[in-house]
Amino acid sequence: MARSRYRGRRSLRSWQVAALVGVVGALGVAGCSSSSTSTSSTSTSTSSPSSGTSSAAGSATSGSIVWSASPITTSAKYGDTRTALINAFEKQYPNIHVTLVSAPTNTDTNRATLATEISGGSSTPDVFMGDVIWPAQFGAHQLAVPLSNYLPASYWAQFAPGLVQGATYKGQVYGSPLFEDQGFMYYRKDLLAKEGMSPPTTWEQLESEAKTLVSKGLVKYGFVWQGASYEGLTCNFMEYLASAGGAATNSTYTTASLDSPQAIKAVTFMRSLITSGVTPATVTTFQEPQAMTVFADGQSAFLRNWDYAYSDATNPTTSKLTASQVGVEPMPAFAGQPTPGYSNIGGWNMYINPHSKNIAADLTFIKFLASPTAQTILATEFSEIPTTTVVRDSPTVVALNPVLAIVGKTKLVPRPAGTPNYPALSTAIYTNVNAALAGSTSPSAAMSAAQSQANTALSSSAGGL
Repeated sequence: MARSRYRGRRSLRSWQVAALVGVVGALGVAGCSSSSTSTSSTSTSTSSPSSGTSSAAGSATSGSIVWSASPITTSAKYGDTRTALINAFEKQYPNIHVTLVSAPTNTDTNRATLATEISGGSSTPDVFMGDVIWPAQFGAHQLAVPLSNYLPASYWAQFAPGLVQGATYKGQVYGSPLFEDQGFMYYRKDLLAKEGMSPPTTWEQLESEAKTLVSKGLVKYGFVWQGASYEGLTCNFMEYLASAGGAATNSTYTTASLDSPQAIKAVTFMRSLITSGVTPATVTTFQEPQAMTVFADGQSAFLRNWDYAYSDATNPTTSKLTASQVGVEPMPAFAGQPTPGYSNIGGWNMYINPHSKNIAADLTFIKFLASPTAQTILATEFSEIPTTTVVRDSPTVVALNPVLAIVGKTKLVPRPAGTPNYPALSTAIYTNVNAALAGSTSPSAAMSAAQSQANTALSSSAGGL
């Protein structure tokens, strides 16, 4: 997830402390897609894509690596997350030295900087941390190595369902999941307990409970979320769409499927949250900070937001709520659909520069970052959501805090970013959904317009230019 679009990378959260005791223009917004051939000048392989049998140039056990990564979190006890990971890696691989280059915290600036460097032929950084919606755009413009050429199916099988799909374009995987963000449903435990209510598992139940709490004057608003005309609304919409059984495009990202009964159902329900009084009409201007503020001020019974929201909602310096008042659950589903619903995927992957001189060592580093050792560091020392199932399901991690306790129960859905035309595709989604939310057009008309605009975007040869 591009944190600059949502909520820039954060310093260590209060609950984490407790748990611890040219091409640039082509990459203008949120994602492009990838070619199906390796562009690394140092690769010696002639094997087929995704075979995981290519030979990597260089030494897998020695050499130097330059790692570009934006700040993640910090801790008074453990310091910088990136440094902690490097120290653990170099302890295990003492003959490989990793130099950290701190990337810009603004994701778009970071992407543009990397694109300029790599397209210009620079061999550094060797590896870089990037948004989960970068695989397609970096692959399409030969700015990242197809990792699935080198890493076998068994490597990719260790990750939580949905993460590898989001890192794949045309059958090749370009990003190795590092840590994850996803949508969660936050709620007022005290208010639900007062009324004898259980945390909602369906959207219909959430709407009903929220309406009751508002009508009784227990809270000003029932449910707040991200409804502004921006990328965050695409994330929200994808959760409703997947829960309704729909998809934004076909499996090859060549045709939109937005003018569907499922999509219309999703937008109709989102609009009904406003017309029923459960959600304020101003939600059409809400991004993450606005929704977070309303919930933290005690004005809303329910909130949809990312993993950081629990710490913000229970931080005594920024919130009127306490941990005893805040609960978190997986996203709801529509009635009649399997529960839980779907959480949109955010987070960060690891990528390799095609011009790197030591891809073998790069792969060693990336594999380490997906190992139980590194993933446990991320989870237990910095409370990031681990990407591997063995770590995210471990009792030690589950016991750390309420968010990590339910991660293993969630279902993930990526955005349709496996196309070089994703920026225009996402724009078609969020502008038209926002129009329907505002009541300036009907849900069916909005989805018809989104379908037309999305198909125009997907058929464009500009590749996101």
